[in-house]
Amino acid sequence: MTPPPVPPASVTVFSDIVCGWATVALHRFRRARTAAGLDGVLHLDLQPFLLEDVNGMALNWRTIEPEKPVVGALATELGFTSWQRDLSEYPVTAMPANEAVQAAKEQSPAAAEELDEALRLAFWRDSRCVSMRHEVLEVAASCPGVDVDRLRDALDTGRARGPMMRSYLDHRDAVQGSPHFFLADGSSVHNPGVEIHQEGEPGTGFLVVDSDDPAAHDDLVRRAAAAAGVG
Repeated sequence: MTPPPVPPASVTVFSDIVCGWATVALHRFRRARTAAGLDGVLHLDLQPFLLEDVNGMALNWRTIEPEKPVVGALATELGFTSWQRDLSEYPVTAMPANEAVQAAKEQSPAAAEELDEALRLAFWRDSRCVSMRHEVLEVAASCPGVDVDRLRDALDTGRARGPMMRSYLDHRDAVQGSPHFFLADGSSVHNPGVEIHQEGEPGTGFLVVDSDDPAAHDDLVRRAAAAAGVG
């Protein structure tokens, strides 16, 4: 399988908005990038890995909610909470949220990063139904670096959907899961620093974290910068 292309000065990451592991990993990567003085130098090329399509099922609270205390404990500063709204409002798809991040990329990588982080926290922390267009746009309005009118037009015309689906379908077989980081030197790492296993069946069992090394992202940032020829 051919690894996906990585744009200049970037690391490519395949993930889903509703993946808690990716939410923690991207948070840790950004923190390590800041510590390395590489903000604005080393970019995240965010790509979709659509778990609802991979799993062939709608998003549902029975599968996702048991993960929250497990993954949330790895980065308590993110403030993950159990779902606070009525269960009828639980998102069944993250496609609009993932599409919005791809649409924001036409503005800048920084705009896409900012919106990606905000949408993740909207779901994992704030119990917002990111299946809904108005929720996605309201979250985008809270992002200073995102032009909401331009984003709205991109969503309403659908111009980001085709490229998003092509990227996902062309590369899904090369992606181990969400998140998967691809470096410019052809190397890659899935869920950096974290090893987990499932006890029992999803929805009835529980996840166990076997090991967790947040410092893995310091090394990942160094490797990504070296591979991209920046820093």
